[in-house]
Amino acid sequence: MLSPEIQTHRKPGYPINPIIHNRWSPRAMTGEEMSDAELMPLFEAARWAPSSYNGQPWRFLYAKRNTPNWDLFYNLMVDVNKQWTKNASVLLVVISHKVFEKNNKPSVTHSYDTGSAWMSLALEGSSRGYVVHGMQGFDYEKARKDLQIPDEYQVEAMAAIGKRAPKESLPPEIQEKEFPSDRKPLNTIIFEGKFH
Repeated sequence: MLSPEIQTHRKPGYPINPIIHNRWSPRAMTGEEMSDAELMPLFEAARWAPSSYNGQPWRFLYAKRNTPNWDLFYNLMVDVNKQWTKNASVLLVVISHKVFEKNNKPSVTHSYDTGSAWMSLALEGSSRGYVVHGMQGFDYEKARKDLQIPDEYQVEAMAAIGKRAPKESLPPEIQEKEFPSDRKPLNTIIFEGKFH
């Protein structure tokens, strides 16, 4: 079943599973804490994502609000993201192992595989009614340094997770962006045969 806001803003060219169609990236969150019982199923969903040679290169570093690690993660972000993530329940930094653990050889697909784990996490969270919003607006090098991420891992992205709030809880300039975005037409992203 599609949510009313999705029905208003998104029209697929072909029918797809509602769990995919309903997923989007709101910003308005309540500021409530999330228990492990609420949060861990999202990581469990990521755990079951596919990967090359079953290497599972993804790692999720996280901080819950009102804990000693919160400021460490919060202070990685650019100011515009701090405006709305201040009400998140959890902040994540997503990283990927650039080499296979089994033989220490480079993994060409580590980012691709980690993206599949991220999407599994996002879909699980969205299906449970949570905000799960990925972002690149943070200091990647500061994240590496402050979170002591080894060189053999690539810093991929950050994300904020929380319980959804009305858009009116956001600053006015961010409220204007608080709706499900559309997508490019299918015929602009797929090509039968050679690229054209």
